[in-house]
Amino acid sequence: MTDPVEHAQTLEKKAVKNVVKERQFKGMSLSERKLARREKLIQAGIETYGTQGFFSVTVKDVCNEAKLTERYFYESFKKSENLFQTIFLKLIEQLQQTLMQAILQASPDPLNMIDSGLNAFFAMLEDDPRTARIIYIDAMLVQELHNHATIQETMGRFDRMIHAFVTLMMPQTHWTEKEISLIATGLNGYVTQVAVRWVVGGFKLPRADVVHACKTVFLALLSDMTKNNPIYFKHHANDD
Repeated sequence: MTDPVEHAQTLEKKAVKNVVKERQFKGMSLSERKLARREKLIQAGIETYGTQGFFSVTVKDVCNEAKLTERYFYESFKKSENLFQTIFLKLIEQLQQTLMQAILQASPDPLNMIDSGLNAFFAMLEDDPRTARIIYIDAMLVQELHNHATIQETMGRFDRMIHAFVTLMMPQTHWTEKEISLIATGLNGYVTQVAVRWVVGGFKLPRADVVHACKTVFLALLSDMTKNNPIYFKHHANDD
């Protein structure tokens, strides 16, 4: 009959041996090295897709940029479209976080929130043209993103963000939830199309002009808010 203590010690030794075996290269485990390679591929994808365009880049190009062999690409991704989708979602998350942070820092004044949010949004695109190209040029053309409803879900995220902003500014609004939802989608679509035109045009228009064009529409909404929301208007009447 096996001694329980001896059996436990044997299992412990095996566990230690496995851990030591796994951490045999530069102090990193197999799983850690795999994650590190995956991150290298993501960064390489941002660089290659963002500078050359998705349809001009091969798996080999990405691997050369990452300084990895192609077998490591397929360790993490089945095909180029999967890497592109991962990158797209990562950049969208960063863009959304930047936007939210700027809006919250300018809270609670709605004018400052609009100005701060739009400036942060367009600044991120201009400061990193790779992000702008991936999100607003190539993503619209990669069928995989449409097949998996990735584009639709992403647009929905920004719809909901704008919806929350409009609701916050008009707690006593006469508009229904459906109407606010449509307004949010319209505002989102407007900003998106302005962004696409700006990016495709190579950022030739000054950022201030682009921000102003978008801000005008938001201010029109805010103006309607003050006219039709007595509580809001009374609260801000002394701000001038």
